[in-house]
Amino acid sequence: MGMAASAVGGNHLYTLWKHIGIIVTTVLLFNAPSAVGAQCRILRCNSDFVAATLEIGVIGGGGKEGANAGYCSALRSYALCTQRTARACRGDLAYHSAVQGIEDLLIQHRCPKTGPTAQPQPPPRASPLSGDGCFYEKGFMQREGRAPEYLHCGVFGDPHIRTFNEEFQTCAVQGAWPLIDNQNLYIQATSTPTRGSSYTTVLTKITVILKNWRECAELQIYQAELDNVPPAFVDGSVTGGDRRGHQSLRVHSHDPGRHAEIWATHIGTTIVVRQVGRSLSLSVRSPRAIVESYTPEQDLQLCVWGCPVSQRLEMPYAHPSMPAYTHCSSLLPVRDVYFHACLFDLQVTGDLNGSASAVAALEDARAMISDPNRVHLLTDRAGNNPPSLPVVLALIVFVETLRHAFLGPV
Repeated sequence: MGMAASAVGGNHLYTLWKHIGIIVTTVLLFNAPSAVGAQCRILRCNSDFVAATLEIGVIGGGGKEGANAGYCSALRSYALCTQRTARACRGDLAYHSAVQGIEDLLIQHRCPKTGPTAQPQPPPRASPLSGDGCFYEKGFMQREGRAPEYLHCGVFGDPHIRTFNEEFQTCAVQGAWPLIDNQNLYIQATSTPTRGSSYTTVLTKITVILKNWRECAELQIYQAELDNVPPAFVDGSVTGGDRRGHQSLRVHSHDPGRHAEIWATHIGTTIVVRQVGRSLSLSVRSPRAIVESYTPEQDLQLCVWGCPVSQRLEMPYAHPSMPAYTHCSSLLPVRDVYFHACLFDLQVTGDLNGSASAVAALEDARAMISDPNRVHLLTDRAGNNPPSLPVVLALIVFVETLRHAFLGPV
């Protein structure tokens, strides 16, 4: 499968996604909140550019001739769009930032200023949506006669990842990596090394791109950084996709600056971003059909495939007499993946507050997983515990019995 190749080339992919992170961040700066006039179309230009770069599959060119040509075409289209709205955007800071950014990117990627431009994507040929067309769950139940199957992904702490496929891993990935990359949603996380460690990392930035979907929602971007989890999208809005008095997109916060919840009803998806201690965390609940709406080229998704093999960390063994074991047991009595994540984080950081991310991730899982029996994910790999002496002796007896049965006494 494509993921196998991605895992082998972990270092190459890290370099590629580091460049992608730089480009996405640049685009996000273009979308900084501003007093945009009624006729200024700079946000539309920005959205069209993001959509075009996502369409060609490699943001920022990536060094390949064909991909760079497509990226240059998208940049020239971006420049043309800004020219058309120049008069209405006079004095707008976002507009002038975009113009300067385009110039820099054209030079950086050695793009000629004249040449072909990216062709606008034709609108989807689909019948008009019914009254409930922008409610994913209602539409699914009308078609299938049942509720959709929802999947959950959680990323927290070192970071630890609970994938949509119910696998649990601890990763050492650094830089910008895609957590989700499908036809409807793109989520990227940036990890940086923890203080005093060269191999453990924490999430310091999360970028969410909600893509265009018929008349239900236009492209919208959300970004959170350490010590700044805003209760709004990057353009300052808290809703989007207004249709018949209903908003398909909405941002809500119980604790502005440290918590945000994004509801995307047109794709039945809920996204929770938190800051816990000195790291960010992400929890996602999304229908299986949405999660699986990706192409073979979108084969690097940590929430789907987990982190590359070369970037995975083993859980250290913790004896029950250790203070970390006692502390985590008091907060997380079930010996599940969240308990073992708590042990890992405390052993790495030595900070008792490090257990809070595992506790918060468990609470999000409880809220997002309808079946209580699936909340406490149990896996032998999480604990990485050595087998007990009775188990070892039983294995030795078993092997010896087989040897005597097939080979006879030596």
